[in-house]
This record gives sequence, C-alpha cells and structure tokens, in this order.
Amino acid sequence: MTLPQPPIYLALAVTVEGTRDILGLWAGDGGEGAKFWLQVLTELKNRGVADACMVVCDGLKGLPDAIGEVWPEAVVQTCVIHLLRASFRYAGRQHWDAIAKALRPVYTAPTEAAARARFAEFVEAWGDRYPAIARLWEQAWAEFVPFLAFDTEIRTVVCSTNAIESVNARIRRAVRARGHFPNEAAALKCVYLAIMSLDPTGQGRRRWTMRWKPALNAFDIAFEGRLSAGRK
Repeated sequence: MTLPQPPIYLALAVTVEGTRDILGLWAGDGGEGAKFWLQVLTELKNRGVADACMVVCDGLKGLPDAIGEVWPEAVVQTCVIHLLRASFRYAGRQHWDAIAKALRPVYTAPTEAAARARFAEFVEAWGDRYPAIARLWEQAWAEFVPFLAFDTEIRTVVCSTNAIESVNARIRRAVRARGHFPNEAAALKCVYLAIMSLDPTGQGRRRWTMRWKPALNAFDIAFEGRLSAGRK
C-alpha cells in the first residue's frame, strides 16, 4: 500500500533590498490550522523576521489569524489568482471566460467602494446561477481588498502569489521525477535540492531585484519608513 505524501509548505520573502529569500520548509499532515501557522510564523520571527509589511497568502485556514498575532501591523492580502481559480471550481467550463471577464472590474477597481459596486454587478449577473462564487468572494473580502488602497506599483506585485507559484512549479517537477518518498525527511531533502538549483548563476536574482525597485520605493512611502528602518 502506498502511503499518502505529506504537504510541504514554503514561505518566500522579499527583503528590503529587493532580493528573494526562501524562509523555510514545513511538512504538514493536511489538518493545519491557526495553531500550526502560529508556530511556523513564531519560528520565523525568532529567526530574525522582526517585521512584515504585507503577507500574501492563498486562503489557508488559520493563517490570517496567526499573522495578526505575530506581526500585528502586517497587512494580509489574499492572492487574487487563487480567488479566480477557486471561482472556476464552482462554474461550468463553458462559463470560465465570461466569469473571468465579469470579475476583472472587481479586482482592477480604483477603490474598495468601486470594487464593491462592480461586485454587486457580478452578483446580479451570475449570483443566481453560481451563488457559491458570490459567497466565496464575500467570505474572502476582508483579505481581498487591502491592495486596492495602494499604488499601481504595489498592486502589481502583491495581487498574486505568482512569485512563489513559479518556485512551486519547479518543485513539482522534481517531486514527480522522484515519484515516491520513504519518509518525510526524504521529501524535504528533495524539495530543498530543487530550491538550491533554481538560480545557479545568480542572473535571475539580479533581474528580480531590478524589477522590485519601483515597488520597494512605493512600499517605503506607504508603510512610513518601515523598509528604511529594516536597512539599518
């Protein structure tokens, strides 16, 4: 009998210099909640992550509450791409394009009030057919809207978890090539080796840093010098 493989969670951070850092890997058992995430985030804080301006996540249960306990000033932002993908799970494939088009004015709205108005229009058009999609967005609204209060430079980089998704895609390829792991330690070792091989020349790291410069300047203003304090 083949035993189920444990989920492996990964945290990626962007430093005040604009570089990417993989902060850690954690194996779960599928039943993770606020207590589990509180332990993970407390570990990160104890290792030196004293502050976090924004934390973008994909709706994992208990994670927003844990973030508020460890970094009270952090803004929690739900990944818009994950919200869209979750929406499609409730809709027929023939309606995906129409639903994506109808939801785009919601997450590209200039203000939260405008987003709420566009969402009301979406509910009027699609709510009767797919009430679960409307409920999904309502439940995620508090963590969906924070990025709407920021400049375009910040919106562009925090509206999704694409940065970590690209890392996850490389990890999945490595895991599929391996096929099966005899224990948790073997799985973590495979993931670790995949991460270490992501950017052997350092060129990707340098390109990433340059792309983040406009956002970092906007962050420093929006968060009242907290990035500048981190550079001291």
